[in-house]
Amino acid sequence: MTTKRIHKCLTVLLLVLLSPLLVPAQVGKSRGAFVATADGVKIHYLEASPKGSQYEFRISKEPMGEAGHVPIKNPSILFVPGWTMPAWIWEKQIDHFSKTHRVVAIDPRGQGESSKPTDGYFPAARARDIKAVVDQLKLSPVVLVGCSMGVPEVVSYVEQFGTRGLAGVVLVDGIAGTDPNPQMMSAMIAFAGNFLKERDKFTEGFVRSMYKKPQPEPYIQKVIAASKQTPTSVGAALFLGMVSTDNRAALAKIDKPALICTAPGGPWDTVYEDMQKRIPGARLEKFDGAGHALFVDAADKFNALLDDFLSQLPK
Repeated sequence: MTTKRIHKCLTVLLLVLLSPLLVPAQVGKSRGAFVATADGVKIHYLEASPKGSQYEFRISKEPMGEAGHVPIKNPSILFVPGWTMPAWIWEKQIDHFSKTHRVVAIDPRGQGESSKPTDGYFPAARARDIKAVVDQLKLSPVVLVGCSMGVPEVVSYVEQFGTRGLAGVVLVDGIAGTDPNPQMMSAMIAFAGNFLKERDKFTEGFVRSMYKKPQPEPYIQKVIAASKQTPTSVGAALFLGMVSTDNRAALAKIDKPALICTAPGGPWDTVYEDMQKRIPGARLEKFDGAGHALFVDAADKFNALLDDFLSQLPK
C-alpha cells in the first residue's frame, strides 16, 4: 500500500471513528441545558419537541398528559455527533424530527459546550455519559443515532447496558473496530502527529473533507470553530481511545432494529458489510455522492430513510 493511500485511509478512519401524532406539525424552539454525570462532567444538550407537547423547549415537571399537554407516543431520538463535532451539526434532523418526536442532541464530553476534563476520552466512558443523558432526561424508549466516533460509543453503550430501553440503533458512517496492520499503525502515529503539530491547518482540512456537496462558507467556518472548541490534547486522547478500542464482538448484542448508513467508495466498505452481518437483521443503506457528513450532504434522503426506519419500529 502506498504512503498516499495509507494517509487517505487514515483520513477516512478518523472521520469514521472519530402512526403520526395527533398534533400540529410544528416545532418548539430547541434549547440547551446540561446533564451532570457521576464523575461531575456536565454534558450539554439541545432538545426540541412537537409544539404543545410536555417536552417543548425543556423537560416539564408536569406528568405526561396533564396541563393540556399532548403526550408523545413515538420513541425519543438521541443524536450523538462524531469526533470534535457539536450537537447542532444535527440541526437538519432536529428541525425535521422534532415535529413528531422528542429529540435530543449532545455535545459529548470534551466537545462543544460540555465539560472538558482531563480524562474519560474513550468509547466506554463516553457511552456512560450517553447513559446519564438517557436516564436523567427519561428518554426511554429511545433510538440512539451515532455518527463516526459516535458509532463505537453507541456500540459500547449496548456492550455495557444492553438494549433495555432502546427502541432502535442507527449507526452512521462509523465502525466498531478493525484489524490494523503494522504499516497502518505506523502511519496512524504520523497522522496523529500532524494533528498535534498543525492543529489549525489540520482542522480546516478535516472539516472540509467531511462534505462532498458544496456547503455555505459561513457554515463551514462555524463547524471549524466548533471543532476547535475541543482542546488539542483532548482530540489526541479521543483518537488514541478510538484506535485502541474494538467493540465488534458487541455488535451481536444489538437485538433491536438497526440501521447502518454509509458513504460508500472508501476503504471501509467491507467493514460496514461485516457490521451488517454481525448485527441480527441490520439494514445497510449507502449514500452515493455524499460525504462523511451524509446527514448534511443528503439530509432529505437521510431524514426520509430514518422516518421509514422509525415507522417500522415495533409499537
